[in-house]
Amino acid sequence: MATEHQHGYIQRKDDYLKRLRRIEGQARGLQRMVEEEQYCIDILTQVSAMTKALQAVSIGLLEEHMHHCVVDAARAGDDEAREKVAEAVEAIARLVRS
Repeated sequence: MATEHQHGYIQRKDDYLKRLRRIEGQARGLQRMVEEEQYCIDILTQVSAMTKALQAVSIGLLEEHMHHCVVDAARAGDDEAREKVAEAVEAIARLVRS
């Protein structure tokens, strides 16, 4: 019987979900701030905090991917290793561009 692939972040899934729920709350807070016409700089400060929180999640997921998926692929062989490294490079490029 084949085993189902487990993603690298699965061990910290609850932590990621908690962080994402907090970010979701920040987004609702930002909407409220705009609806209430609060001061621009205060809104921008909260946008910056939310952006940093999303970046932290992104970096954590990328690290998990590198330690789990990329390492496993490297052990499996050339084509799979190249594919996983290329995926990681593309993900890093997207993070850097944003």
